[in-house]
Amino acid sequence: MPVAPDSHPSFGSHAYPPRLVTTEWLSANIGTRGLAIVESNEDILLYDIGHVPGAVKIDWRAELTDPLTRDVIDGARFAELMRAKGIARDDTVVVYGDKANGTAAATAWVFGLFGHPDVRLLDGGREAWISEARDTTFEVPDVGLGEYPVVERDDRGGRAFLEDVRGYLNRGGSGIGLVDVRAVGEYTGDDDRILDRPEEQSLRAGHIPTAINIPWTAAVGGDGRFRSRAELEEIYAPLLGAEDTIVYCRIGEHSAHTWFVLTSLLGVANVRNYDGSWTEWSNAVRTPIVKGSEPGPAPAAVSAAAQSV
Repeated sequence: MPVAPDSHPSFGSHAYPPRLVTTEWLSANIGTRGLAIVESNEDILLYDIGHVPGAVKIDWRAELTDPLTRDVIDGARFAELMRAKGIARDDTVVVYGDKANGTAAATAWVFGLFGHPDVRLLDGGREAWISEARDTTFEVPDVGLGEYPVVERDDRGGRAFLEDVRGYLNRGGSGIGLVDVRAVGEYTGDDDRILDRPEEQSLRAGHIPTAINIPWTAAVGGDGRFRSRAELEEIYAPLLGAEDTIVYCRIGEHSAHTWFVLTSLLGVANVRNYDGSWTEWSNAVRTPIVKGSEPGPAPAAVSAAAQSV
């Protein structure tokens, strides 16, 4: 049974306010029937040193992606995972994580591919919860085996593939917004070594032709919470009139965060996450790349905003 949305006034200007909850709302609703809380971090060890009471852990890389095919898991495996985590199809799922929800948003994106009806992000993520000294626990909830139907994954609305990007370039790159959400140095090709995630290293450095650069961190303030609607509209102004938008990063993780911003907070239609992203494109044969910046700078607000996290 869905749980009533958070009516906090700061969400009122967003396109879909029910997609976010505050720390106050989550604290007041812990234990509510029909609420499932999921912690999904980039640092997978954080859950074990304290988490929101009642939260279960989902490892986006290990549990939601198939290492043999480098694909999102199928419907049978997703249903099996949901049952193991005690999550029902009609539950309200609130996802949160570290580093401004960079990985949590990717987990929410996967839930969306399976059409889970009610998925929300905790604004500010794990850092907001911890900074306010709210209750945490080491206890892993005994959720038992839940009931969850096998639902076929639907990639059509929220996912792009290499052939989609190649086809766009073959058509001359018109009528679409292609967005690289990595750090500026990765986009220009100046940073050609990945130090924080060496497994995401690529053979070439640069970006996909015609892509503009809006780092995913531009969407959040220094506290990890999402910026206001007005600020987001300024930052993402080049995309607001696009007929179709494809976002990418290294492996589709942080680009899912931008996907959430564009679809849930700004109401942009036809946004897809290219989760093959730079690791696929840059390592593939006959896929062109560009070094340096594309003509036409992104809004000045982007440069300042991206430095805040």
